[in-house]
Amino acid sequence: MNKSDKPGIDHVTLAVLQNGLNQVCNEMDLAFQRAAFSPVIAEAMDRSDGIYHRDDGALIAQGELGLPIFVGTMQFSTQTVIAQAKDLKPGDIYIVNDPYLGGTHLMDVRMAMPFYYQDEIFCWLSNTGHWRDTGGAVPGGFSASATEVEQEGLRLPPVKLYKGGVVDDEIQAIVLSNIRVANETIGDIKAQAAALRVGERRLTALLDRYGRDVVEAAIDEMRARAARQMRASIALIPDGEYNGVAWVDSDGVVDEPLKIDLTIEKRQGDLYFDLSKSSPPCKGPMNSVIATTRSSIYLAMKHIFPEVPINAGTFEPLHIADPVGTFLYAEYPRPVSGCAAEVSQRIAEAVFAALVSALPDRLFAAPAGTSGNFALGGIDQRGDKPFVMYLFTGGGYGGSLQSDGLSNGCSTIGISTMQPVEVLEQRYPVLFREFALREGSGGAGQQRGGFGVRYAIQMRQGWGRASFVMDHGRYGPQGVLGGADGAVNEVRVVRNGETYVPPHLSKDQGIEVGEGDIIHVATPGGGGYGQPRLRERALVERDLRRGYYSLAEADELWGEEGSSGTTDG
Repeated sequence: MNKSDKPGIDHVTLAVLQNGLNQVCNEMDLAFQRAAFSPVIAEAMDRSDGIYHRDDGALIAQGELGLPIFVGTMQFSTQTVIAQAKDLKPGDIYIVNDPYLGGTHLMDVRMAMPFYYQDEIFCWLSNTGHWRDTGGAVPGGFSASATEVEQEGLRLPPVKLYKGGVVDDEIQAIVLSNIRVANETIGDIKAQAAALRVGERRLTALLDRYGRDVVEAAIDEMRARAARQMRASIALIPDGEYNGVAWVDSDGVVDEPLKIDLTIEKRQGDLYFDLSKSSPPCKGPMNSVIATTRSSIYLAMKHIFPEVPINAGTFEPLHIADPVGTFLYAEYPRPVSGCAAEVSQRIAEAVFAALVSALPDRLFAAPAGTSGNFALGGIDQRGDKPFVMYLFTGGGYGGSLQSDGLSNGCSTIGISTMQPVEVLEQRYPVLFREFALREGSGGAGQQRGGFGVRYAIQMRQGWGRASFVMDHGRYGPQGVLGGADGAVNEVRVVRNGETYVPPHLSKDQGIEVGEGDIIHVATPGGGGYGQPRLRERALVERDLRRGYYSLAEADELWGEEGSSGTTDG
């Protein structure tokens, strides 16, 4: 008998419980967001919450409002916590940010709490929040030229921050003494713990209503169905091997590109991923820990098959060989600050490039593929106090068979958005001189890429140090099936009237800026899809009317060979 046909777990109950578990996670997301002090969590939503299996940490449910890159990494970090947990009791909360123990970079701090029901552990609740600072060589933690992880900030193994519901003041003091904006971070710590307690209350209510046995049966069935749905989607891909390549501009230390060389084999209904031909470990912070490498592939496949529900079963048909000996399998003490926000997107780009020929109606040209990590820290003279501002920006999505790419879309790894300009100007000593669409930055194609953005930030007073860990400054996002690449990322800093361009194009650290200095950033556009000559003339004319291109630019990109279609889009 199918589990869903058992008494108490009919199809309707199964659907209700699946949505109920997701809703528990959504409420944790909202509680975390609303209570957090830092704008990067409260406004930009750089966080995630989930429910994980009590034995192996496998993903049961995750909030719809959290970053997809954390989908895979949190189950790996929860596994580590479970393996090291001792003397557990209700109210215990572990904190961990060690990248090598199922993490990303040091700024992504995870908390995990055993959830008790009827005096037994039923599951674990876990969340991740991006802290603006965890110490290290530069404010914000994005040390573009770090050569060892200690230069990137404080590294925490799994330790009990809360014991029986009470914070351990000594451990918290150690954490806060290593952070530049400690007083503000206290609010984020409390918000993160409060979100877990919200999940505890909501999950208890769900279990009280339906019973432990019914909910556990639903969890098992959800996992089995997700695996079947993913395999049904994979069946759309013909058996065979597919290769995709993506490039990281440099590691921030050695000015040479890093290659991601991916082979995907489809056989017997599953997919097998081989990254072993990628570049060796690098000196700078663009190494990726294995949890992030795996999660990057997971989120790429979820982009391709968004209809498959998300839990551990989703990943069962995806077999990823450990790319030991490459920069995608970072081991201590390799620096990793760029792995989650940058390298992860290059890995996803390689997946898209590999499978676009097999699924041309589902896939798309490469998106902007960089989070545009920019951190500015220094002294705010308004209160004579330290500040750390961290922001990331959107870029163009790649064109697809159905349409042009979205402009100013969020990064590949998440739903997070840049904090509002008004909030940043209120909280920090900066003024936005420009924030605009980067017209013409999308790659030409039958369906062009979406546009990135341009912004310029001026220091109003005080002083600061600016750091960048971005990418696609050397190579623009890939066009596919004959489409052109999108425009590259650009960074320049104007100090005392002189312009400085980072030697690594979009990676640098500790650039001193003072009153009146301006930082200019232009984010990449998405790649183009299909041959530019096949673009409908009506679409070219629409872009001209909207001022996206000059007549000369449009003629150079599309010439006189567009079709005579009349659709105005």
